[in-house]
Amino acid sequence: MGAYDDIFRASVEDPERFWLNAAGALDWNVAPTRALDSSNPPFYRWFPDGELNVAHNALDRHVDASRGDQAALIYDSPVTGTQRTYTYSQLRDEVARFAGVLTHLGVAVGDRVVIYMPMVPEAAVAMLACARIGAVHSVVFGGFAPKELAVRIDDATPTVIVSASCGIEGKRVIEYKPLLDRAIELSAHKPAKQVILQRPQAEASMGENDVDWVEAMNAATPADPVPVRSTDPLYILYTSGTTGKPKGVVRDGGGYAVALAWSMPNVYAVDAGETIFTASDVGWVVGHSYIVYAPLLAGATTILYEGKPVGTPDAGQFWRVVADHKVKSLFTAPTAFRAIKKEDPKGEHLPTYDVSSLKYLFLAGERLDPETYHWASDTLGIPVIDHWWQTETGWPIVANPAGIELLPVKPGSPTRPLPGWDVQILDIAGKPVGAGEDGAIVVKLPMPPGALPTLWNDDERFIRSYMAAFEGYYLTGDGGNIDDEGYVYVMGRTDDVINVAGHRLSTGSMEEVLASHPDVAECAVIGVADSMKGQIPRGFVVLKAGVEPDEDTLRGELVQLVRDQIGAVASLKDVAVVAALPKTRSGKILRKTMRGIADGHDEPVPSTIESADVLDALRPVLRRE
Repeated sequence: MGAYDDIFRASVEDPERFWLNAAGALDWNVAPTRALDSSNPPFYRWFPDGELNVAHNALDRHVDASRGDQAALIYDSPVTGTQRTYTYSQLRDEVARFAGVLTHLGVAVGDRVVIYMPMVPEAAVAMLACARIGAVHSVVFGGFAPKELAVRIDDATPTVIVSASCGIEGKRVIEYKPLLDRAIELSAHKPAKQVILQRPQAEASMGENDVDWVEAMNAATPADPVPVRSTDPLYILYTSGTTGKPKGVVRDGGGYAVALAWSMPNVYAVDAGETIFTASDVGWVVGHSYIVYAPLLAGATTILYEGKPVGTPDAGQFWRVVADHKVKSLFTAPTAFRAIKKEDPKGEHLPTYDVSSLKYLFLAGERLDPETYHWASDTLGIPVIDHWWQTETGWPIVANPAGIELLPVKPGSPTRPLPGWDVQILDIAGKPVGAGEDGAIVVKLPMPPGALPTLWNDDERFIRSYMAAFEGYYLTGDGGNIDDEGYVYVMGRTDDVINVAGHRLSTGSMEEVLASHPDVAECAVIGVADSMKGQIPRGFVVLKAGVEPDEDTLRGELVQLVRDQIGAVASLKDVAVVAALPKTRSGKILRKTMRGIADGHDEPVPSTIESADVLDALRPVLRRE
């Protein structure tokens, strides 16, 4: 039995003791005497008698420990040519002053604040300022369309909205203020004030309810941390969706802080004083957890990056950030590495930079196909760690725990469940399946600290969406299997399993095969209606930069690859070469939208500037026009 096995066993055999010990890493105003309140399942509550302030633990605690001069946050923006470093003392002072701004504007404990900002330090300051005074923040990805923003405003009913005059998408400047003004027009709920950060790329016209960020900060009286109950909400994060009311995932403060503080050294192998570069956005759960909260709770240095992995100015931007800031662990989505691989398939930009500080690459957010894994591993020569988690869980469910011990890698698997996560595979009747057999991936309740306790103002939907399918289990919505060594294989969302002439097939398995072709940069497979077989798969591939094969020959090779590795039963005979695939802002391919268009339905398109153009170009291919 190795260290991982011992720790995992301790977490499932005596979770009360395990998590109370983990809670000792934080400062508590009232230390918890018990870990779990399980009196009202499935509404479990962690550290129910504890009180703390998460922002104090992220900032003041380190300043009080004489580490105030250490870098806390580094802002790196190739799109504006800006780099700025905040020490723990400086960031604490900025957060305290903006907490004073919010208090002056009438924000109190439990009030909501919507944050609609680009990737600038002020976004993190606003989040932490809310936590400092016990307010509940709800970050909405900057640039979301007014209708989507309005729905979130009506659901969260914020006292104040914090925004900026503009964001920058590649070479485009996106004015946020007109989008925000329109959203407020559309919403039934009207916030009392809007705090606007003016950026020089596009200054906004101010209205009577608008407050200038700089002016407000200059006049502010710093606010002290306010202790709140561990079970009080820290934030609401709405899951992305194309139809219906979005789900407001609630995150409690105490359980979340304990889980994140534990995960930094144990999963990501990042300790106090070391640097993590999480290339995501604060609008997503990855940004909440591993750009803002977890690194600061651990006393590490975090990089807040405004830009894309390629194109500003080249495919070596991630390597530059690693070299400039001596990054130890890099965390991003497989999409980012597929983009780098597409533009620089031989890794020619890498030798330009000294990336010797980089010890680990972590990838999550979608399936990591073996081809991308091998490319990243071969190019960097360091452990490439696939891991799997969700907005709802707040931190990884399955990973290779680099800080405990590196387990043998099996490409295609994010490795084994982390402590606290009892992952199982069930069939449609709710019965456990055998090793290697596909089924629904579920987590036995209670889930560990950090996972959602409910949905915002919607306990009924929480039960219906996650708890009703299998009593005593959280339904992840993903399908896959667990092999005889306990390795989990996540094959994709359960609605990405198609039924071809009575055979249930994973489109993820077919994508894995297509991605193995040396000319393919990325791909997607969707199931479309067929009068004879019910459904058949259609493939779409994007080629690597500089590759110009004969498309008929390439299609034949791809079809044969799937036939050889999955079998004729897959019936994949239709593969299209396309310039790009439509994606959400977090990099996930819009398979559901593609399926709807292919079947003759116009699915609503999420507010993704890039994807609207891509879908317009792809629509004739999907519909065979």
